[in-house]
Amino acid sequence: MELQIRDIEKHFGEKEVLKQVSLTAASGAALGLLGRNGAGKTTTIRIVMGVFFPDKGEVLWNGKPLDRKHIRIGYMPEERGLYPKKRISDQLIYLAMLRGMNHAEAAKACDRWLERMNMSEYKLKKLETLSKGNQQKIQLAATLMCDPQIVILDEPFSGLDPVNAMLLKDVIKEMIAGGAVVLFSSHQMNYIEEFCDSIAILNGGKIILDGRITDIKHSYPRNKIAVTSSQVEQIAPFVIQHMGEEIVSVEPDTTADHTLMIRLKSADSKQKLLQGLSDKGFDVDMFRVCEPSMNDIFVEYTEASV
Repeated sequence: MELQIRDIEKHFGEKEVLKQVSLTAASGAALGLLGRNGAGKTTTIRIVMGVFFPDKGEVLWNGKPLDRKHIRIGYMPEERGLYPKKRISDQLIYLAMLRGMNHAEAAKACDRWLERMNMSEYKLKKLETLSKGNQQKIQLAATLMCDPQIVILDEPFSGLDPVNAMLLKDVIKEMIAGGAVVLFSSHQMNYIEEFCDSIAILNGGKIILDGRITDIKHSYPRNKIAVTSSQVEQIAPFVIQHMGEEIVSVEPDTTADHTLMIRLKSADSKQKLLQGLSDKGFDVDMFRVCEPSMNDIFVEYTEASV
C-alpha cells in the first residue's frame, strides 16, 4: 500500500502555504514529516485527511484518488481533542462509531485498546481525572480504534514519562510492522531516527529535502572520525605527526570522555589513520565515522527560516 501526495498547492487568501508538495509513504514503514512551525506540516496533514482540499495536485492511495470513505485514517493531533468531562469508554466508542463501526464492534475495540494501554481500570472514569500522560495514551487508543490503514501522529510523545513512552513506542512499532502507512511529525529528532525510514523536510511550504535517512546521512562527507581510547593524550600528537597534511583538526570530543574527534581532508585517508594507530599499538576501544544527526540535518535545512 502506498500513500502519495502529488504536486499539492494551497493558498489561504493571497498567502501560498504549500508549493508543489510531493511525497510518498509506503506501508510497513514510517515517514517523518518535519519542519519548523508554520512550514506547512499541519496543512499537508489536513489535506490528507480531507479537512482542506488542495488548490492544485492530488492525494492518491495505490495510484488512485484517496477515498476517505473506504480508507481508514487514524489521526493523533498535537492539540489533543477529547472531551475532559466525558467518560473514557463513552467517547472512545462514540469516536469509533463515527468511523463506521457498529456499537458492538466499537465496544470490543474499546476494551481491547484500553487493555493494550494498561488503562482498563479507568474505563468508566472521566478523562479530566487522568494525568497528562494517561490522557495521551487514551488519545492514541482513540486514534487506533478503527484499525487504520493510514496513521498520522503529530508529537505523540509530548509530555510522556519514560515508561509510558516505551509503551507507545511498542504500539507504534506494532502498527508499522502490521503494514500501516505511518506519517510521523515531531520536533524530537531522536524519535524520528528511531521510527522513520525516510523523511521529508518542509520549509516555506516546499519540500527541501526528502529520502531515506541512511541515504541522506551517507551523502555527507565521511571524513569525521571518532577515536575512543584511554590513550587519547598520546594519540593526538601521534595523529598530527603521522597524518601530516591529511588532517584538518584533532580535538577532544566535548560530549564523551576519552574520545578524539579527528577531521580528515579526505574520507579516503581513514584507512591510513586506522592502520597507523594499529601499527603503533595504541589500545583503541572504538574507531567510527561520525555521521550527522537528524538534529544537525534539520537545523542545516531549516535555519534560514529563523
